[in-house]
Amino acid sequence: MGISGFEPTFLVGLEAVREHHRPRWAELGGRRLTGFALVRFAEDGEWFADCPVVLDFEGVRVEICHWKFDELSIGWNAIDTTAAITGWEWSEFTPVWSSADERLEPFVGQKLREASLLEWRLPGRDLADGTIAVEFAFAAGRFRICNGLDENTIEVGAPQTDFVRHRLG
Repeated sequence: MGISGFEPTFLVGLEAVREHHRPRWAELGGRRLTGFALVRFAEDGEWFADCPVVLDFEGVRVEICHWKFDELSIGWNAIDTTAAITGWEWSEFTPVWSSADERLEPFVGQKLREASLLEWRLPGRDLADGTIAVEFAFAAGRFRICNGLDENTIEVGAPQTDFVRHRLG
Protein backbone atom coordinates (compact mmCIF):
# COMPACT_ATOMS: atom_id res chain seq x y z
CA MET A 1 0.00 0.00 0.00
CA GLY A 2 3.03 2.30 0.22
CA ILE A 3 2.33 3.26 3.84
CA SER A 4 5.51 3.98 5.81
CA GLY A 5 5.82 1.60 8.76
CA PHE A 6 2.79 -0.52 7.89
CA GLU A 7 3.77 -4.17 8.27
CA PRO A 8 0.52 -5.93 9.15
CA THR A 9 0.23 -9.16 11.05
CA PHE A 10 -3.20 -10.45 10.13
CA LEU A 11 -4.80 -12.76 12.68
CA VAL A 12 -8.04 -14.74 12.58
CA GLY A 13 -10.40 -15.24 15.51
CA LEU A 14 -10.97 -13.79 18.93
CA GLU A 15 -8.39 -15.82 20.85
CA ALA A 16 -5.57 -15.16 18.38
CA VAL A 17 -6.22 -11.40 18.39
CA ARG A 18 -6.74 -11.16 22.13
CA GLU A 19 -3.64 -13.18 23.08
CA HIS A 20 -1.34 -11.47 20.58
CA HIS A 21 -2.26 -7.97 21.77
CA ARG A 22 -3.18 -8.51 25.45
CA PRO A 23 -0.12 -6.74 26.93
CA ARG A 24 -0.65 -3.58 24.86
CA TRP A 25 -4.26 -2.74 25.77
CA ALA A 26 -3.34 -1.60 29.28
CA GLU A 27 -1.31 1.25 27.73
CA LEU A 28 -4.52 2.85 26.49
CA GLY A 29 -6.35 2.93 29.82
CA GLY A 30 -7.44 6.44 30.78
CA ARG A 31 -5.73 8.14 27.83
CA ARG A 32 -7.48 10.73 25.70
CA LEU A 33 -8.02 10.26 21.99
CA THR A 34 -5.84 13.10 20.69
CA GLY A 35 -6.18 12.40 16.98
CA PHE A 36 -6.71 9.93 14.19
CA ALA A 37 -5.73 9.41 10.57
CA LEU A 38 -7.48 7.78 7.64
CA VAL A 39 -6.39 7.49 4.03
CA ARG A 40 -8.48 9.56 1.64
CA PHE A 41 -8.05 10.33 -2.03
CA ALA A 42 -6.86 13.89 -2.67
CA GLU A 43 -9.01 14.17 -5.80
CA ASP A 44 -12.42 13.62 -4.20
CA GLY A 45 -11.90 13.18 -0.45
CA GLU A 46 -13.29 9.63 -0.49
CA TRP A 47 -12.11 7.34 2.30
CA PHE A 48 -10.01 4.41 1.06
CA ALA A 49 -11.33 1.86 3.58
CA ASP A 50 -8.73 -0.78 2.67
CA CYS A 51 -6.03 1.17 4.52
CA PRO A 52 -5.50 1.13 8.29
CA VAL A 53 -7.33 3.43 10.69
CA VAL A 54 -4.79 5.07 13.02
CA LEU A 55 -5.96 6.27 16.45
CA ASP A 56 -3.67 8.32 18.70
CA PHE A 57 -4.22 8.06 22.45
CA GLU A 58 -1.80 10.65 23.86
CA GLY A 59 1.18 9.19 22.03
CA VAL A 60 0.12 5.53 21.98
CA ARG A 61 -1.09 4.81 18.48
CA VAL A 62 -3.33 1.89 17.56
CA GLU A 63 -3.42 0.93 13.87
CA ILE A 64 -6.40 -1.21 12.85
CA CYS A 65 -6.87 -2.88 9.48
CA HIS A 66 -9.32 -5.58 8.38
CA TRP A 67 -8.63 -7.73 5.35
CA LYS A 68 -10.44 -10.53 3.56
CA PHE A 69 -13.50 -11.87 5.34
CA ASP A 70 -12.03 -12.53 8.77
CA GLU A 71 -8.48 -11.19 9.13
CA LEU A 72 -7.54 -8.37 11.48
CA SER A 73 -4.22 -6.61 12.00
CA ILE A 74 -3.63 -4.37 14.99
CA GLY A 75 -0.38 -2.44 14.98
CA TRP A 76 1.19 -0.23 17.62
CA ASN A 77 3.18 2.96 17.02
CA ALA A 78 4.56 1.80 13.66
CA ILE A 79 2.84 3.82 10.91
CA ASP A 80 4.24 7.22 10.01
CA THR A 81 1.22 9.33 9.04
CA THR A 82 3.49 12.31 8.26
CA ALA A 83 5.16 10.41 5.40
CA ALA A 84 3.70 10.50 1.89
CA ILE A 85 2.00 7.33 0.68
CA THR A 86 4.04 5.99 -2.23
CA GLY A 87 3.72 3.52 -5.08
CA TRP A 88 0.50 4.87 -6.58
CA GLU A 89 1.99 6.37 -9.74
CA TRP A 90 -0.10 3.95 -11.84
CA SER A 91 -3.36 5.20 -10.33
CA GLU A 92 -5.48 8.20 -11.23
CA PHE A 93 -5.99 8.75 -7.49
CA THR A 94 -3.57 10.12 -4.91
CA PRO A 95 -3.92 8.66 -1.41
CA VAL A 96 -3.16 11.06 1.46
CA TRP A 97 -3.47 10.93 5.24
CA SER A 98 -6.44 12.84 6.60
CA SER A 99 -7.64 13.75 10.08
CA ALA A 100 -11.13 14.57 8.89
CA ASP A 101 -13.99 12.20 9.61
CA GLU A 102 -17.39 13.21 10.96
CA ARG A 103 -17.80 9.90 12.81
CA LEU A 104 -14.51 10.11 14.74
CA GLU A 105 -14.13 13.87 15.26
CA PRO A 106 -16.61 14.07 18.20
CA PHE A 107 -14.42 11.66 20.21
CA VAL A 108 -11.18 13.64 19.94
CA GLY A 109 -10.26 15.01 23.36
CA GLN A 110 -12.32 12.43 25.24
CA LYS A 111 -10.83 9.98 27.73
CA LEU A 112 -11.05 6.31 26.82
CA ARG A 113 -13.21 4.43 29.32
CA GLU A 114 -12.96 0.97 27.82
CA ALA A 115 -11.65 -0.96 24.84
CA SER A 116 -13.25 -4.21 23.71
CA LEU A 117 -13.12 -6.79 20.98
CA LEU A 118 -16.55 -7.53 19.56
CA GLU A 119 -17.13 -10.95 18.06
CA TRP A 120 -19.91 -11.30 15.48
CA ARG A 121 -22.10 -14.24 16.45
CA LEU A 122 -25.30 -14.65 14.49
CA PRO A 123 -27.47 -17.70 15.15
CA GLY A 124 -27.38 -19.90 12.09
CA ARG A 125 -24.99 -19.67 9.18
CA ASP A 126 -23.51 -16.27 8.35
CA LEU A 127 -20.45 -15.34 6.25
CA ALA A 128 -19.35 -12.80 8.88
CA ASP A 129 -19.60 -15.26 11.79
CA GLY A 130 -16.58 -14.89 14.07
CA THR A 131 -15.30 -11.64 12.60
CA ILE A 132 -13.82 -9.22 15.11
CA ALA A 133 -14.45 -5.50 15.56
CA VAL A 134 -12.41 -3.24 17.85
CA GLU A 135 -14.57 -0.95 20.00
CA PHE A 136 -13.62 2.17 21.96
CA ALA A 137 -15.99 3.55 24.62
CA PHE A 138 -15.97 7.11 25.97
CA ALA A 139 -18.28 9.00 28.34
CA ALA A 140 -20.12 10.51 25.36
CA GLY A 141 -20.48 7.33 23.32
CA ARG A 142 -18.60 4.65 21.46
CA PHE A 143 -17.29 3.72 18.04
CA ARG A 144 -16.06 0.54 16.38
CA ILE A 145 -13.69 -0.31 13.57
CA CYS A 146 -15.38 -3.35 12.00
CA ASN A 147 -14.73 -5.80 9.20
CA GLY A 148 -16.73 -4.66 6.19
CA LEU A 149 -15.89 -8.00 4.51
CA ASP A 150 -12.48 -7.11 3.06
CA GLU A 151 -12.23 -3.51 4.26
CA ASN A 152 -12.72 -1.39 7.35
CA THR A 153 -15.99 0.19 8.37
CA ILE A 154 -16.59 2.68 11.16
CA GLU A 155 -19.74 2.43 13.25
CA VAL A 156 -20.84 4.82 15.99
CA GLY A 157 -23.28 4.13 18.85
CA ALA A 158 -24.43 0.90 20.40
CA PRO A 159 -23.34 -2.21 18.50
CA GLN A 160 -25.78 -4.59 16.88
CA THR A 161 -27.07 -7.23 19.28
CA ASP A 162 -25.30 -10.00 17.36
CA PHE A 163 -21.92 -8.81 18.66
CA VAL A 164 -20.51 -10.44 21.80
CA ARG A 165 -18.33 -8.00 23.80
CA HIS A 166 -14.95 -9.09 25.20
CA ARG A 167 -13.45 -6.34 27.36
CA LEU A 168 -9.73 -5.63 27.17
CA GLY A 169 -7.12 -4.09 29.49
